[in-house]
Amino acid sequence: MLGHGAGGGIESPDLLGAAEAAGLAGLSVALIEQPYRVAGRRSPAPAGQLDAAWSSAVRKLREGPLSGLSVVTGGRSSGARVACRTAAETNSVAVVCLAFPLHPPGRPEKSRLGELEAVSLPTLVVQGVSDPFGTPPPSSNRTVVRIPGTHSLRDRAAVAAVVSGWLRMIELVGQAG
Repeated sequence: MLGHGAGGGIESPDLLGAAEAAGLAGLSVALIEQPYRVAGRRSPAPAGQLDAAWSSAVRKLREGPLSGLSVVTGGRSSGARVACRTAAETNSVAVVCLAFPLHPPGRPEKSRLGELEAVSLPTLVVQGVSDPFGTPPPSSNRTVVRIPGTHSLRDRAAVAAVVSGWLRMIELVGQAG
């Protein structure tokens, strides 16, 4: 299950690349659009509302078409933050973060590393080498892969290759739905 960033929708190249990689690996994929986007608004809701909407959508999918399956959650930018903050609540088995916004551009003192560090599950972070939002460090459960690009991660094929390789590495193929 993948969510979009604050300023875009589920059609971003990086989300589509990650979804393609998961699909080719035999996993079911749900791209989830936040209610503020569905309502036609451009500005995201506060974090608590984003998290509640995300958790509700994941819960409904787990009770319905994805019942009984292991779930990998993730997203791009703001959607990655939401997936990290809700990973335990949604019973995720892993998290995929595309363009995780480590800090606002030029404001490294406003670090959001704590959101990533709170996730104890296998986590993939795919970051553009020129991302003005910074790049988080790897950790024992967090793989960080930098690819050409900025925060937009427009190279769909590069994202798909990284996600595909990571899924094989953590042996989720065949375990998640």
